[in-house]
Amino acid sequence: MTRIDAAWLKDDATQSVFALLSDYPTYAVGGCVRDTLLGKDVKDIDLSTAAHPDDVSALAEKAGYRVVPTGIDHGTVTVLVDDVPFEITTFRHDVETDGRRAVVAFADNIEDDARRRDFTMNAIYADAKGHLLDPVEGLRDIEARRVRFIEDADRRIREDHLRSLRFFRFNAWYGDPLGGFDAEAMDAIARNLPGLETLSRERVGAEVLRLLSAPDPAPAVAAMRSTGALATVLPGADDTPLGPLVHLEQDVAVQPDGLRRLAALGGEINTLRLSRADLARVVAIQDNIGVAPHVIGYREGFGIGRDAILISAALSSRELSGDALSQVERGARAELPISARDLMPELEGKELGDALRALEQKWIDSDFTLSREDLLRQG
Repeated sequence: MTRIDAAWLKDDATQSVFALLSDYPTYAVGGCVRDTLLGKDVKDIDLSTAAHPDDVSALAEKAGYRVVPTGIDHGTVTVLVDDVPFEITTFRHDVETDGRRAVVAFADNIEDDARRRDFTMNAIYADAKGHLLDPVEGLRDIEARRVRFIEDADRRIREDHLRSLRFFRFNAWYGDPLGGFDAEAMDAIARNLPGLETLSRERVGAEVLRLLSAPDPAPAVAAMRSTGALATVLPGADDTPLGPLVHLEQDVAVQPDGLRRLAALGGEINTLRLSRADLARVVAIQDNIGVAPHVIGYREGFGIGRDAILISAALSSRELSGDALSQVERGARAELPISARDLMPELEGKELGDALRALEQKWIDSDFTLSREDLLRQG
């Protein structure tokens, strides 16, 4: 294919940005081109241009567009046209890298710009009419659904060690699981594991969750384990239940969820520096694996209960029982028929709390059948 024909490219806002930079070589690049070629929805539009950031900003402001200097030190400005953001970056090449960040200089051509990118499928350029430029043979890899580093995999990884994790994420989202994983990349990742420990835990956590949110990340996570990368970023993790979990999710039409799958992997999740809410959810799921469905539903709600019983089934490599989800839902709807007020004023303080908890447990043990009167008699 030498040309793409996409709605986002023909859109008036996109064409107005191309017209704005018509005096400079300018191309759409990265995810918008890659996803168009793969038949996926395009979310963000990135442009690469020979124009310097000051020129881009001046032209955009003159045209009445809002300009945001989102990454000015790296040659990037965001131009908003009709509230549609376009991230516009000057052609550039790396001057210095330390595995976490890069010092860049402006380049004169897309060949230099392409060589500093990570994967070949991310370095396909499209002009305003959709004609493609493919300086690093990304089209061949797109057609084969093959994730391959540009030129030397070891060098690309040493420039930014997060690329090791991105390799597995891209395979999960865009690769052909039957086509295997690029051997050069796998070898380079295995040889550069110490670099993963230099990354911020927040960046690693975000990347792992994006990987685990793919429709079926199991083959990519297995490959990640084989290189040692899984144990490096998530010590103690076991990906054995991941494949069965994905199968169960598909059976009951549950949407993929990175946190559910992370809970299934186990390991030292604190190393990922998740948000407080995300960490609490993962811990709640893990703490309820093996608990009766109706009990989890009552204690934690339907979402946590559903995820815990799915993982329980995956861990035992069995199908989900027919009424398991309905039992979780039943528990989530259940309401304890008594309250602390029913035990007052005879009881108060710690005695009141202990008594109420004891009666609640009796009610749960009765499968929610004890009535208010039954509980008060037992209290």
